Formats: sequence, structure tokens, C-alpha cells
Amino acid sequence: MLYYLFEYLNQHYDFPGLRLFQYITFRTSLAVIISLIITTVYGRSLINYLQKMQVGETVRNLGLEGQMQKQGTPTMGGIIILLGILVPTLLFANLSNIYVILMIVTTIWMGVIGFVDDYIKVFKKNKEGLAGRFKIVGQVGLALIIGWTMYFNPNIVVRQTVDETVVSKSTAPMILRENKADKSHYYTQDVKSTLTNVPFYKNNEFDYAKVLKFMGEGYEKYAVFVFLLFVIIIVTAVSNGANITDGIDGLATGTSAIIGITLGLLAYVSGNTVIADYLNIMYIPNSGELMIFAGAFVGACVGFLWYNSYPAQVFMGDTGSLAIGGIIAAFAIMIRKELLIPILCGIFLLENLSVIIQMSYFKYTRKRFGEGRRVFLMAPLHHHYQKKGYHEAKIVIRFWIIGILLAIITIITLKLR
Repeated sequence: MLYYLFEYLNQHYDFPGLRLFQYITFRTSLAVIISLIITTVYGRSLINYLQKMQVGETVRNLGLEGQMQKQGTPTMGGIIILLGILVPTLLFANLSNIYVILMIVTTIWMGVIGFVDDYIKVFKKNKEGLAGRFKIVGQVGLALIIGWTMYFNPNIVVRQTVDETVVSKSTAPMILRENKADKSHYYTQDVKSTLTNVPFYKNNEFDYAKVLKFMGEGYEKYAVFVFLLFVIIIVTAVSNGANITDGIDGLATGTSAIIGITLGLLAYVSGNTVIADYLNIMYIPNSGELMIFAGAFVGACVGFLWYNSYPAQVFMGDTGSLAIGGIIAAFAIMIRKELLIPILCGIFLLENLSVIIQMSYFKYTRKRFGEGRRVFLMAPLHHHYQKKGYHEAKIVIRFWIIGILLAIITIITLKLR
């Protein structure tokens, strides 16, 4: 909203400093600052309100050291994160940008699903919360909205090099560019596409449509179904991964902040034609605006850590964790970097895999030997290390270090092919 106000003032009045709002980096900085203020200053008031309403966490005794001391700690603190994301985004982002609109929808959509789950747990005294099938329906519904919009919205395009034989035949607008290496010239065009970036591959683009190439001529018209399937898998997996990771103080919050910083950088380089050309990566027009959202997201996560670090004064609950997972997945899909998620979100992946391995092996051994056996002392993985006697804070810090390493590797993939 302030973006439009200052844009109007800049057009009609010659006040010094008004042009700063045209710069994405300046608005991103403001988004981070406002998000931090909202989550740290006003977060305290919300925590007090949650305590007054007796919105406390019900903790199951899993035999972990210090676990029962968390009984009654306010939950649903994810509301703080949602406010820290939405308010700065509404203030400083270009709300006509389709990418920003989709991220706002994602935040509210997943936040509502998580809120309903927490509400059932806290006020209905049902420890299971919202039934798993309804969560999946909500996640799939969001994935369909994102995938369908990405595929059909005319404002979502990528810039591709056009073959010389096509230039003379095409009536669509093209851009003449110069190759700085050999001074040759080539044409580019903004087109609808199901292309995405592939890490560690020289020609680092993959077209989802080519999955159906075996169908023969005309396979491209079915590309939307392949794309939607991939989006559904990614949104569901990452959302659940963030939810599972939120098991000890500060783990999911800090890990998400690291991921958010990386995604913000990727959005900036993907939306900057000069940098994208230099890195030889896909240029995505108007995607740079997502950096403001990323700034608000990072600020909200870091600000929430003020109260969520050990010993936690508030838990984000599913209100926060489901929203965070959905945001990360949607953001990566929009900047065509979703195939980097296994690296960037490696912590979420390990946590997910530890649960899958534990359950699968337990069922297999119970059927084979008559008694269930376990690979880990407890799943998810962070509980395994708790059982081994590691302090919560030590586990969290070491997971953050691994997350930083994975983030660096993710950024390196832009040039490492």
C-alpha cells in the first residue's frame, strides 16, 4: 500500500528520497525491519493474550529430558509469523504482481489450515487435531491453485532465446541482445513455459512436458497435468516436512529463516535480467518482487526466534509450521528452483525420511519377525539425538549449521554444472 502511495507522490511531487521505493532492495530492507518489529514488539502482547486464553500446548510424555516442562506453553504462535509476513508485504510489495498475490494466498490458505488444526487440539481437546485427509485436501487444493495459475496466467512467463528460423515468422515482440563473449547477437522472447532449472547440469533447464514425450506428437498439450502433479508432490512434501521439523525449540524457525534468505537471493538473481544473463540462468520477468515477500518471511522467522529459542516462551503450532512449509514450496516453484528443494530443504527431507524409514522398518520387522524393530531411537531425527543425550540447544545449532552449508551449496549450483 505504501508502495502505491510513494509511487503516486513521486509522479506528482519532487520530494527527495521518494524514488527509493522504486528499488526492490530498499523495500526488502524495510520489510525485514517492519517484520522484526511486529514479531518482537507486538509478539509479546499476543503471547500474553494466548496465555490469558489458556491456549497451552498439551505435551505427550515421550520420555525426553525436560519435555514435560513445556506443558502449558502457549501455542498457535504461528499467528505472529503470519502477521510478520503479511503486514510488510501489503505495505511494501507491488500488490498487482501475480507472484506476490500467489504468495499472499499461500500464506493465508496454509495458515488457516494450521489454525483449524491447532484450534481443534486446544479448544476441542482433540490431540489428533484436524484429520490428516483434510490437511492433504487443503495442501492439494493450494497446489492446484498455484499450478493452474502458473500454467495459464499470461503474466507468468520466462525469457527464452529464439532460434533464427523462428524470428522471421513470429509476430510476438522480441528483444535483440548481444553476447558479450563474442559480440554476436541473438533474440529473446517472453513465453509461457513449463521449464524449470536443474542443478548440476550444463544445459540447466528441464521441461515437465518432456515427461510425456513417449506419447508421440502433440504430447505438449497434456503438460499441465504433469506440472500439476509435480506441484502437488512438492507442496505436500515440504509442508509436511516443516511440520515434522517443528519438534524442538527454534529448529523449524531458524532453518526456515536460512532457507528464506537463500530463496530471496535466488528470486533477486532470477528477476534481474543482467545477473540472470551473467549466471546463464532462466530470467523470470517480475519475479524480483518476491524478494520483498522473502524479506518479510525472514524477518518474521528471526523475530519469532526471540521468543521461540530455547527455552521457548511460545510454540508456532501447525498455524506456523504448515504455513512456512507451504510458503517455501510455493516460492521455489514460482522462481523455477523447486528441483533444488532436496538440497536447500535437506533438513526437512532428512526429518521426513527418518519418519518414513522408522515406520516402514517397524512394520516390516513386525510382520517378518513378530516384533517391531527400530532404526532410530525415536523419529523424527531430532528426537533420536535427544534420546542419545544431546541437549536441545546443541541439536538445533548443529542442524542450523548443516542448513547453512546446504544453502551455500544451493547457491553454488547456479554456476557449478
